[in-house]
Amino acid sequence: MSRALPKYNKRRVGLAGGAAAVALTGAVIAGTALAGESSEGGGADARTLAGPGTISCPDVASRLPAIPASAQDEVTRNLAQLDQQVAEANKRLVDTVGQGGPNFVQNAILGPLEDKRTATVNRIATAIGRTADRPAGLDSLATCSLDAQGDPAAPGQEETGGAEPSAPPAEDAGGDAGAGQGGNAGAGQGGDTSGVGAISCPDVAPQLPAIPASAQDEVTRNLAQLDQQVTEANKRLVDTVGQGGPNFVQNAILGPLEDKRTATVNRIATAIGRTADRPAGLDSLAACTLTK
Repeated sequence: MSRALPKYNKRRVGLAGGAAAVALTGAVIAGTALAGESSEGGGADARTLAGPGTISCPDVASRLPAIPASAQDEVTRNLAQLDQQVAEANKRLVDTVGQGGPNFVQNAILGPLEDKRTATVNRIATAIGRTADRPAGLDSLATCSLDAQGDPAAPGQEETGGAEPSAPPAEDAGGDAGAGQGGNAGAGQGGDTSGVGAISCPDVAPQLPAIPASAQDEVTRNLAQLDQQVTEANKRLVDTVGQGGPNFVQNAILGPLEDKRTATVNRIATAIGRTADRPAGLDSLAACTLTK
């Protein structure tokens, strides 16, 4: 009896040791597999999730001339809108980490943001220009950049926060649009074979007053740009079929298109307004609709 007991104990110790060894080996294998997965595939994503970067934009307020009292409220309101646009873009930057290809941030966030800012700084310039010299060169402050290190952006319109429904602009070239904004939309409605519909926009050219000879080239160039914008939006409409939720077309295509058109019709109005009465109400022609 006294000799059998040690053998039994020895066997129990051996079995326990073997089980522990198996468990330890399994843990090491699992740990190695997880470590490999993190370093090969998940490491970059984890770093991106931790710091997608910050959008930095030029400060507009510091570049403005003296603001007439009659324009102060409108300028203040649009400066606040610039802040909100960047706040929304920074939120979208965080919310869309890992989405899209290498150009996603440029096409889906920075591009639409530039369009929004262009339209807003044009409104600021117009407000000041009603009773004083219209400030020139504000368009150059519309472009923003991404600080991919996640460092805080420079002072100005570059704080984080807000919520953004914005999405990719219609940057793709090509498409099948006809001549003129109206013809463009009409061609899309008549010749659409994709079943996604076509984008229809008000025709700007017939709404213009007599165009001074000095403004003719600039107006013609911007009218052509309106055509191209709708062409690109119609192509994007086809290329993105099935993407996003119920508001995708509005947020990703029609919204950015309206921002582009607002900036373009403002350039047309400014070109005419240099030597003649500046046409009013062109902004109302910027919004487009989807026709199925």
